[in-house]
Amino acid sequence: MEVRYTIPLQPVTKKNSQRIVRCGSYSRIMPSKSYVQYEKECGYFLSNDGPPIAEGCEVTCLFFMKTRRRVDLTNLLEAADDVLVKYGILEDDNSKIIVSHDGSRVLHDPEYPRTEIIIKTID
Repeated sequence: MEVRYTIPLQPVTKKNSQRIVRCGSYSRIMPSKSYVQYEKECGYFLSNDGPPIAEGCEVTCLFFMKTRRRVDLTNLLEAADDVLVKYGILEDDNSKIIVSHDGSRVLHDPEYPRTEIIIKTID
């Protein structure tokens, strides 16, 4: 089985510009406001008619960035995985479900920044 998604938004990492928020007597690290907005907007482009994928799969993410600034691929992958779990595409982002990110890379497209996601189940 192969499923494809395109998120026509500038890719955002989850770890950049994290916030420290006081919750009573303790502090909590929260993602940046830009990531929270990105995660919310991703929901418009991700739909799953069936149950979440719970078997081993390869998730390939092609991140088309607006600029050529350096960006951390692993942080982009973490954000994409978390969004896929949040919207019920994947059951979880552990290593038994996402067994590979082969072929994932960062590319440049100043006209149309986006994330293209290809999910292939592994037999």
